[in-house]
Amino acid sequence: MSLAEILDELPAFSIAERQLLIRRAIELDEPGLSPDDERMIESRLAEHADDASSAITFEAMKSIVRSEYKA
Repeated sequence: MSLAEILDELPAFSIAERQLLIRRAIELDEPGLSPDDERMIESRLAEHADDASSAITFEAMKSIVRSEYKA
């Protein structure tokens, strides 16, 4: 199927299908996580599941990042 044919078919796709198509196209250009990064994320998610009180709000995280990495 040519690019022109694909573009002609796009209007027939639902919004959800188009969003999925965009996400998949972006994923093709982004490298995946390393196995070490995946393990770290899984470990932190497990720790959070065990003790959800350890979480902080997004606003608190932004404040921390801004204070540590002032431009």
